[in-house]
Order: sequence, then C-alpha cells, then structure tokens
Amino acid sequence: MKLGIDGQKLPEAKKRGPLASLDHVKELGLKGVFFTTVLDMSPNLDVGELRDIRAKADDLGLYIESGLGKINPYCSAEAPELRAAGDGDIIAGLTRMMEASAAIGCREMWVSPGNFKPAYPGRLAVDRFRTDVTWEEQLLAIERVLQKLAPAARANGVHMNIETHDEITSFEIVRLIEKVGADCVGVVLDTANMVQRGEHPVFAAKRVAPYIRQTHIKDAYVGRAPGGFDFQPRPCGGGVVDFASILPILADVNSELNLSLEIAQSVEDNRRQANPRQCIQLEDPIWRAGHPDLTAEELDAYIEMVDAYEKRVASGECPSWEEFESSHYGYPTYEIQSYGYNEAIAFIRQSAQHIENLCAEKGIVLSSTATKQKAA
Repeated sequence: MKLGIDGQKLPEAKKRGPLASLDHVKELGLKGVFFTTVLDMSPNLDVGELRDIRAKADDLGLYIESGLGKINPYCSAEAPELRAAGDGDIIAGLTRMMEASAAIGCREMWVSPGNFKPAYPGRLAVDRFRTDVTWEEQLLAIERVLQKLAPAARANGVHMNIETHDEITSFEIVRLIEKVGADCVGVVLDTANMVQRGEHPVFAAKRVAPYIRQTHIKDAYVGRAPGGFDFQPRPCGGGVVDFASILPILADVNSELNLSLEIAQSVEDNRRQANPRQCIQLEDPIWRAGHPDLTAEELDAYIEMVDAYEKRVASGECPSWEEFESSHYGYPTYEIQSYGYNEAIAFIRQSAQHIENLCAEKGIVLSSTATKQKAA
C-alpha cells in the first residue's frame, strides 16, 4: 500500500501546477497524488502534458490517480468543464477524459453523485434532499449515465469509482454497482463521509469492501448539537473513524491499494468564512425517512461511537467543535483566516503519522516506491 494525498487539498496545488506538485509531494515524504479529475492535470486533455506528468511521477516513484467528476445530471450545470470537454456533449466529454486518463495508465477514476452546498443548513446542504427532484429520480439518472459510459469504460479498462460522498449511502452505491457491473464500476472509500448518512464507518467499509479501488483517507469530529450532530474534519486519529479496524479491511481488499489523505483545505487555496456547522439531522423524521436501509444495529453502533468520542472530548483528549474551530484546526496562535500553508502541512503530517503508525502496528506494509502503471 502507498500513502499519498488528494491533489485538490494539497497546499498550493493550483499555484504550483501538477508537475511542481509532484515535487512537493515527494518533499513531504508522500508516495502519490490523487488528482480529482484528469482535467486537473491538463484542462485541455493535452496528450503531451499528460505524458509529461506520467513520466515525472514514474521518475519520482509516485503513483498518480485521477477521476471524471460529477455523474449526477441534475448537477451538470455546476460542472461546466465536463460539457466543455465534449464541446457541449457531457457524455462525449467524460468519454474523452476517460480515454486520456487511460492512455497514461490511470484507469481507476473517481466519480461523485452530487455536490455539498455549505451555504445551506442541515439536510438541504446535500442533493439527496433537493426539493425539485427526488433522490430516487437522481439515482436512476446516475445509473443511466453510468450505463451510457460503461461501454467506453470497458473498452479502456477503466473503473468508474463512486465515492462514498456526502449525499449517497453505501447501500445505494452497492446497488448501482450491481446494476451497471463491477467490471466497470467500483468504489472510492472516503473513510469519514458515511457518518453524514448515519452510517458507521466500519460497517460501511465492510459493505463496500469487495468494490474498493481508490480511497480518501480522512477523519471527522461527530458530536451532539442543536438539531442533530455536528460534523467537522479532523486530522486522522483525532476523530471518530476507527482506522485500526478499517486499514486491515483495505489491506485485505488490495495490498497495493493507494491511501490518499484528504485534509482540510488551506484558506490560502480556498478563502472561506469560519467552518459552517454540517448538521447531521439524525432525529429529524424527514431525514430518517430518507435513510430506509439503516438498521437498528448500525444506528446503535453509531450512537456508541459518538458516545465514546464525546468522552474523549470531555476528558480534553480531543478539542470540542468550538475549540477546534476557534483555534484553527488545533493551532491556537492563529485566527480563522490564518489556516494557511504551514497549518495545512501540519495537518498532513499528523494524519500521515497516525496512518503510518497503525499500519506498522497491524503489520500492513506501506511501500516506499510506487509500482509503475502501464500506459496504453
């Protein structure tokens, strides 16, 4: 297994560009980059640019991974670059992206079923609870898009890997894979997102385990708050995610799986106001009705997980939501808009150290170099 990072959250990624970002990752002691989409490597899908990135990654012993983007057609207007890649035809654009990525050996490709809207409160922040179209209609539309793309995926040896994202459940992802085919659809396991759907991270990881082909390794605070439960990104080891249980699941799935850290993005890369409360409305009747697959057993385990974490917070082992936000991700000398490069790097190092320590403890081998990926 190799420990790298999600390129979108890598500090100064846009400023440095993809080639210099590979140098940056090497300097940080990480082993690869998960570029969110192939357009992040080359907005015009330039063959020469993509080959240069592939060659440099190989020279540095780094893995590179890539993706396609949002596959929910009700979100298409929020991703105009996908339409542009196909000269107005989104399916053509996604197909061209797939072909370009496969040509440099990146055949595991991230896809996502929606967007998170931090400006809206509670359940309305996710597409699952849109009021202009039902989630069932969106899932059917996502399935149809995957079916349209499936022939190109099979022809290029590509897996379109659905992220365990903010708005979708692991149950629904498995059903989509079963309908479209595991030969061309898989999973990007985000180790923390499922808690926003009331799912226990270990339960969810076991559910999707046979299909995991990419990862986002991250942790989160989850604690009781008015209206439900608060969610807040934390460095690995500082939240509710039981990596001691999840990492062996991943190693059993694929001992050469890439582990890509996803961190809180620096405000120098993405200016923002104070972190909005991402409320999980577990007690809300509408929210609960929207999650019919959740079992009493898993909900009980979820509450036990939160209870255990709240004891860590109460003891002072982990900061509260307010303490963490006001101290700017655990660095009390900084104001909210000062979570910059140095703080993001510290977030990376803390997360990497936790994963490395657990892998050593569990006998999971983290490779020091990446296996060269075969280009077309």
